[in-house]
Amino acid sequence: MRDLTPFINRLKKNDRHTSKLARRMATDCWRVYDRDLPEFPVAVDRYGDWLHIAEYDTGWQQDDETREIWAEGVKAACAEALSVPFEQIAFKTRQRQKGLAQYEKTGDAGEFFVVHEAGLRFEVNLTRYLDTGLFLDHRPTRARVRSEATGKRFLNLFAYTGSFTVHAAAGGASSSMTVDLSNTYLDWAERNLALNGLDLPCHRRERADVLAWLDDAIDQRQQYDLIVMDPPSFSNSKKMFDTLDVQRDQHYLVDSAMQLLAPGGVLYFSNNLRGFTLATELAERYHVTDITHQSVPEDFRNRKIHQCFRIIAKDNA
Repeated sequence: MRDLTPFINRLKKNDRHTSKLARRMATDCWRVYDRDLPEFPVAVDRYGDWLHIAEYDTGWQQDDETREIWAEGVKAACAEALSVPFEQIAFKTRQRQKGLAQYEKTGDAGEFFVVHEAGLRFEVNLTRYLDTGLFLDHRPTRARVRSEATGKRFLNLFAYTGSFTVHAAAGGASSSMTVDLSNTYLDWAERNLALNGLDLPCHRRERADVLAWLDDAIDQRQQYDLIVMDPPSFSNSKKMFDTLDVQRDQHYLVDSAMQLLAPGGVLYFSNNLRGFTLATELAERYHVTDITHQSVPEDFRNRKIHQCFRIIAKDNA
């Protein structure tokens, strides 16, 4: 077992700094540590009184016993450094997800509890699913959407648990449509809206394959003023009519969303595909601003955790 002292010291140092950021951002969930030391390739996030530790898939060859000892040591170090009870620490191995892996259960029933962000409340579950219910790296973009939502018709595609919808509704969106393939996550989105007193008839949810839904929405001439589209990097779910590859299919995704955008509207297009390159044709067809740098929170050491683009029609630029 490696000496845990450097890891403990780094955790304490980071927590002093990031906790100040969290108070400024009015949140009780943030990233404390992100693979700062090569010997400890994990991400450590605070969610209220809990910790979520995600081990990066480094390709290390370890037998089960050695890995278990190492994982228990990492948890013990986090418990000591961050003053969190050992039983309130979730530990997972993070691997590159294929398909809709975030929809899969881990086998642990887990515990739902509420965390806070900018005066809003969100349900999370750190153990039941591969993801937690709230992606912390999109905090600045959620704030941006909230600030721009007043009086807008909002569309949330690949919506997950609806955190963008909650922020848009809290910002005064006149209506919203939340689209995702999973009933589990649409129900979760409904609970998030209800937690904030925003479960109103004007905020609708629809379970659908987004690729098919886009075609139908275009045929119906639906219009929205503000759209967020954050697709998975890849998807081959049996529920979908086709496979999705965000690098390959970006033309279809962006062009379709832009057809739903009302004059003067804004599309925020984000994804976490490592090495993603926005197609030159899209940059020529629309007015595209790469806002990735502004969209990654200060508490994230990994400045390439996602890419985010603000896209508007050229005649609105």
